[in-house]
Amino acid sequence: MLYINNNSTILANEAPTIHAGNRGHVYGDGVFESVRIMNGVPLNLSNHIQRLMEGSKAIRMRPSSYLTVEFFREKIVELCQKSEITEGGRCRISLDRVTGGAWKPDSNECTFFIEVYPYESNNFELNAKGLEIDLYTEIKKQKNFLSNFKTKSGLVYVMAAINATDRKLDDVLIANDRGGILESSSCNLFVVSNGVLYTPGLEEGCLAGTMRMQIINLAIANGIKVYECNILPQNLLAADEIFLTNAIRGINWVSGYRTKRYFNNIARRFVALLNDHWEEHYQDQ
Repeated sequence: MLYINNNSTILANEAPTIHAGNRGHVYGDGVFESVRIMNGVPLNLSNHIQRLMEGSKAIRMRPSSYLTVEFFREKIVELCQKSEITEGGRCRISLDRVTGGAWKPDSNECTFFIEVYPYESNNFELNAKGLEIDLYTEIKKQKNFLSNFKTKSGLVYVMAAINATDRKLDDVLIANDRGGILESSSCNLFVVSNGVLYTPGLEEGCLAGTMRMQIINLAIANGIKVYECNILPQNLLAADEIFLTNAIRGINWVSGYRTKRYFNNIARRFVALLNDHWEEHYQDQ
């Protein structure tokens, strides 16, 4: 049986676990993080909690001072143990504005909600079959001060994922209103040309992904050049490789964009670097 933690109340996730009027449910009024678990402990938690707190403050919530990295680590490990997740897993941490009010909230205090699930692998693995992708053109992602955070107002990603399914694709790429490609429905984007990495800059409006940050840091540490810049459709056609990243799956290589085909040599190298890093550091130091 799996368990959740609703603001310090632990419940089995087989029954309803959120309260009526929850503003995250009613208005999408909250922020969240998805965290990979390895050997029963959360990875890269400091960066996840930093972004969670920055996002909560951006939407004018006031998280309590006790919601620290160590607090969340203790609660996640407790849930993993109770749910018998001793190896690979995934965790979602939510902060929602407290119940009350309509569009105008009664208070800017917040509650937390933690859920954990087993994951099929204890390590990061490269997908055996490359992804087929294309552009998503129905909705543009607007650039604003919330663009870099994981808010619960995520319909652009939902609609993009549905569009990919309708077109029998593995994923689609979302652009901003200037035509710059930002990310996929669930991942950050990296383009490889002549051994150099290129990824959309945060100023373009992409999500400030924790795995994106880790890949950039691994590239720098291993002498691989990486540039944050505007990515256009023609850059995809000129690339040697494309891969997508997120905190749970790590790295997914792309085999095709329209008629263009790609390799996965750099993506494969980064999966090895990622696993080497976390084998030495199962949790933040």
